[in-house]
Amino acid sequence: MALPRGLLLAAALSLLLLAGADAGTVGVNWGRVANDLPTPSAVVQLLKQHGIAQVKLYDTEPTVLRALANSGVKVVVALPNEQLAAAAKRPSYALAWVRRNVAAYYPSTQIQAIAVGNEVFATAPNATAQLVPAMRNIQAALARLNIDKAVKVSSPIALTALANSYPPSAGVFREELAQPVMKPMLEFLAQTGSYLMVNAYPFFAYADNAGVVSLDYALFRPNAGVLDPGTGLKYYSLLDAQLDAVFSAVAKLGGSYSGVRVVVSETGWPSKGDAKEVGAGAGNAAAYNGNLVRRVLSGNAGTPRRPDADVDVYLFALFNENQKPGPASERNYGVFYPNQKQVYDVQFVLGGKSVGNGGGGGLGWQDNGAPNTSGGGGGVKAVASPGSAWCVANAMAGESRLKAALDYACGPGGADCRGIQPGAACFEPNTMVSHASYAFNDYYQRKGRSIGTCDFAGAAYVVNQAPSKMGKCELPSTV
Repeated sequence: MALPRGLLLAAALSLLLLAGADAGTVGVNWGRVANDLPTPSAVVQLLKQHGIAQVKLYDTEPTVLRALANSGVKVVVALPNEQLAAAAKRPSYALAWVRRNVAAYYPSTQIQAIAVGNEVFATAPNATAQLVPAMRNIQAALARLNIDKAVKVSSPIALTALANSYPPSAGVFREELAQPVMKPMLEFLAQTGSYLMVNAYPFFAYADNAGVVSLDYALFRPNAGVLDPGTGLKYYSLLDAQLDAVFSAVAKLGGSYSGVRVVVSETGWPSKGDAKEVGAGAGNAAAYNGNLVRRVLSGNAGTPRRPDADVDVYLFALFNENQKPGPASERNYGVFYPNQKQVYDVQFVLGGKSVGNGGGGGLGWQDNGAPNTSGGGGGVKAVASPGSAWCVANAMAGESRLKAALDYACGPGGADCRGIQPGAACFEPNTMVSHASYAFNDYYQRKGRSIGTCDFAGAAYVVNQAPSKMGKCELPSTV
């Protein structure tokens, strides 16, 4: 049976997990629907500071493209939906657009792809018929300017393009899109050596179906798994399952499309949301994006259907954007605040190699705040978070998980928990979240703020702005 919109959207995130023997790359979407953002030159310095080597834009703003020149950052630019019709009907328009917005900056600005439109089927359905013709005209313009080998052409699709996504083996494109649009698009991508872009948001799947979808399944955490009766394959990640639904849909079109790569052109999790947006929160955002990044960068990823698939991922988004319409979550997808502080800690450069399989439900790595016992030197390299950083409890983890993590931190973990004993300075407020935050932060600081020392199986996350005072107690940023 078909699952709701949210589960269809979740399909794409799995795309990230397709790093085969060679690790994938992680970039960010640089949106600018805000009135409080840093200058483009300051943003480029921020990207370089955090090791972010790829960005995806939603236009071809000259000040942004000039700021990215000679930065070493690879760039995806976009032709907006509003210009699709002109680019499709007039090859001369497409040529002028490419000459003005791509060739004028390349190669100083390392433009590697053009996103022709964005979620056209969902946001501009009247332009659906113009999409592939526009892609072909843009490609022809690149060829005429002799930069078609370096700059690829694609178009991000939303997973609502699927008519069915569950189980993964039943994945199929909507009838009105399959033959008229998706088949010629995939033929074009295969012929030009390009890739399929997919925007995927498992957050929507969880928020719409919290009573059915396991949060651990959505956040790459250990879980019991879900069996696909059609193939006998077992899935431990909603992303994997949904990605394989996309691959199933592609296969059902026939043709030789199996070699077309997938790039996750958007994916993320909001750090805040409205009351009805179940699961929105900084802890879950840190878990989702952090686990995803490590999964991609480790090169230890793939789906049951395509275990060796190679994929790149673009997180959404670089900044919180205060002028975006819609629910609160829309303004809170950023990894960074406009003041350039991180909303929560995400490392864009892997600090060390992954830790075996660890029986973690096929996750391929283990990072739960406990010491590595796998032997053989496979532990995560100690790399401290830059600047001020604190480790705080994730209230959404629940009391039982928080208590287990608190017991570990104050026991075998070696945290100094005297401050939260009865009568001590940080005993009040006497809540599990407050006590766990104190213990987790002490453990994290003592471990040199190393990668992996503020997770505790999803019970904790890193913040880069000072947490609110807990009674008379302030959490230190050093030990």
